Amino acid sequence: MVELTEKAAEKVKFFAQTMPEAAGKALRIFIEGGGCSGFQYGFTFDDRQEGDTVIEAHGITVVIDPLSAQYLAGATVDFVEDFRGSGFVVDNPNAVRSCGCGHSFAVE
Repeated sequence: MVELTEKAAEKVKFFAQTMPEAAGKALRIFIEGGGCSGFQYGFTFDDRQEGDTVIEAHGITVVIDPLSAQYLAGATVDFVEDFRGSGFVVDNPNAVRSCGCGHSFAVE
């Protein structure tokens, strides 16, 4: 389904420890309409919902709703820090194109 790199998992753990509202919640990865290419990725701490796909990776629980799961199948989520800044990056084999910022994508 979705792979979370060890570096991404460590950053999620850091955020979870510094955000009181994240206590006891899973990382939700989702797709929503928007961005320059049509869809964009979203990340939040949330409770598990009925129908969610649940993934355990490097001590992190990840939940993905059924609609997002079809667009994220085979994707890898990493955390990158470089001269352009830092943030989560999704390598998604289902994306046919993406925008220059790398935060939005299109599918066919």
